[in-house]
Amino acid sequence: MNQNYQATSVGDIEARGRVTLHNELALTGSEISINELPPGASVPFVHCHKRNEEVYLVVKGKGRFHVDGDEFEVGEGSVVRVDPAGGRCITADQQSSLRYICIQTEAKSLVQFTESDGVILETKPSWLQ
Repeated sequence: MNQNYQATSVGDIEARGRVTLHNELALTGSEISINELPPGASVPFVHCHKRNEEVYLVVKGKGRFHVDGDEFEVGEGSVVRVDPAGGRCITADQQSSLRYICIQTEAKSLVQFTESDGVILETKPSWLQ
């Protein structure tokens, strides 16, 4: 068994509402959740974090985002990054459910990017043979 990866299926997000992937993927550097708010539903609180920034990627629907008193529209393709101290909340539009992925990582912890961290290997998958 290969120990260099974890894979899972999140199943029916619409039915589940929220799926966190920390345990399923044995994450060690981030937390990832996939979330579905039904039409008109909202996260029921404004929150911030002590150390972690969050990136929200809207993949379906539309809604509104609140950060530190600012409110703005979000929709499919919107990406929002929030500093740890930013007070945030999100709601779905009255006529549309809102599906988004939230990635949480410790702020200022990234020390290298793809260009300096990636290494091209000689092995190839079947479709590159």
